[in-house]
Amino acid sequence: MTTNEYSQQQLAAQPIGHWAREAANLVIGGLRTALAEEHLTQPHWWTLNHIAGAPGEWTREALTAKLTPYDDQHTDFEAVYADLTTRGWLTETDHRLTLTEAGEAGRLRAHTRNAKVHAAMRQGIDDATYAATINTLRHLVANLGGNGDLPA
Repeated sequence: MTTNEYSQQQLAAQPIGHWAREAANLVIGGLRTALAEEHLTQPHWWTLNHIAGAPGEWTREALTAKLTPYDDQHTDFEAVYADLTTRGWLTETDHRLTLTEAGEAGRLRAHTRNAKVHAAMRQGIDDATYAATINTLRHLVANLGGNGDLPA
């Protein structure tokens, strides 16, 4: 896909809210569509990744507390845990969550689908430009009273 070229003056006059919202809607929509092919939601994805990154360390309560601030869907995380358990993707021992082999395989399939969305999004954008964009958005958020720090 190609886009037209514009002067710095034309670009600087653009409403950031419009472009930030448009980008967010398209990125989130693309990721949600890719995850839906695995019958997953974003909260499923977050859950799988956090547990994979620290197997046997997360409790339901701690993971729910970690993920809730990112959730715009009013997710019932207990339902997410139940779904992943029913699929045979998640086990719980001594209140600690671990992915099964099937869960890790599903996570990797979803990762491959998400990677395609990210590759399409980043087409024609080098790392330096992408990093500068993220840094600019961080500063905009901080300037408006939000938290400009990277997520932990």
